[in-house]
Amino acid sequence: MTTRRDFLKTSVLGAGALSLMPSFNAFAGVAGDNGFPKRFVFIRKSNGERPLEVAPLTLSEKDKTLDAKRQPLEVTLDRHELPVYLRALDKHKANLCILQGLSCMMSENGHFSYSSVMGAYKSNRNSLSGIKRATIDFEIAKLFPSPFGHVELSLTGNYTSYRTGIVSGYSASGPHQRNYCYADPQTAYNELFKSVTNPGAVDSDNAMLSFLQNEEVFKASILQGYEKLKLSNHVTSIEAIRARNLKLAKMSGSIAKHLPQMGNIYANGGLTASSPEKQEAMTDILIAALITGLTNVVTYTIDELSTPVRGLPGNEKDQISIHAVGHNESYSGVPADKIRENIRTGQIQQVARIVERLKAEPEGKGSMFDNTVIMYFPEGGESHHGLGSEAPFVILAGNNCKLNMMGRYIRLPYHATEGHKTIGNWYTTLLNAYGNPIKHYGDLDLEMSRLKLEQTGAIKQFIA
Repeated sequence: MTTRRDFLKTSVLGAGALSLMPSFNAFAGVAGDNGFPKRFVFIRKSNGERPLEVAPLTLSEKDKTLDAKRQPLEVTLDRHELPVYLRALDKHKANLCILQGLSCMMSENGHFSYSSVMGAYKSNRNSLSGIKRATIDFEIAKLFPSPFGHVELSLTGNYTSYRTGIVSGYSASGPHQRNYCYADPQTAYNELFKSVTNPGAVDSDNAMLSFLQNEEVFKASILQGYEKLKLSNHVTSIEAIRARNLKLAKMSGSIAKHLPQMGNIYANGGLTASSPEKQEAMTDILIAALITGLTNVVTYTIDELSTPVRGLPGNEKDQISIHAVGHNESYSGVPADKIRENIRTGQIQQVARIVERLKAEPEGKGSMFDNTVIMYFPEGGESHHGLGSEAPFVILAGNNCKLNMMGRYIRLPYHATEGHKTIGNWYTTLLNAYGNPIKHYGDLDLEMSRLKLEQTGAIKQFIA
């Protein structure tokens, strides 16, 4: 397991590839126009998301035909039955949008997208050189700063075991800068809530950071040019972490009121916990991080192809390879399609837990969910070996969110046709709606450019 101290020794001093500074560059939350910050949760899933499995089950024959032909379509969800795996969201249809027809062909597809699906660029697989810009979650976090700025969680592994500790993430804070993430619930709990659970460790960190800062300032005094600039960034990172720790110490009383209960995950030893138990623990941490104000933006890689799946309902005794399921492998007589559905059902149950917990937390004249947007989407397009011509998004948003799309199933024009929209258009929509006037976020689609089809800017009908 990598400790935070080990992580700082390799990262702050410049030996590691991860980036700290952008995560800690702001400490006082910025309120939205109703007096409360807006919150965003990005939930990435693997193995694609097959578009026909996302559509409501009770579409008319006419609408089914349009949907199958990937023609523009819009229906209200309150009149329709959701797919089985989305049933946990039945009570939240008014806040739900199933968005079909976005493409992500300008990002990496196939097995893994790495940073690219949230940055709308080709990432050259998992290399730092391929990280072209800050991913959308970091851009959103700039609009609503918080003590941690941005929190990244992941439940990934190497097919047989989960990653643990503080490890390289999938988001990016800037060009050629990979984020870090918390790879298991215990580490996330220990690090995010340290000011309450282990205040002595915070004091120890501050002493170490003071030493590191003095060392870096000395080195900077004898260096020139680009090397001096790199060190000045490290010094800024150290100062930011110290300031964050001071901020957290002042917040410890309110944080203590909302600490997640981690008994079940510890009772199972962490490493031996089932996949549903790990997901529940990570969900509780995510919710607590939002409610306590530690962050306003969370990115959660709920699985990737190498994530081992243990204890799945219907396959309790199996260790399932998501990659093998993508190649139609069954386990214990349960066919691959049913396993895919069971995996997604469990994930959507976690989405529903986030919605319901935030709806129960008062804020202003409503609830915290009123100021929250949650997105669940595939990292690799429309199938196991996705091409990126379609990337379905399941979106939930509260009443104060600046989006005019909730309560509907929406299919946009298909890729490389007039009116088609990409994930770049969708991310531009989010940024424009919440205060960043950027003309277009992300790379352009080559086929759309070849056909001279308009593809820049926000999806204006989605902005309230």
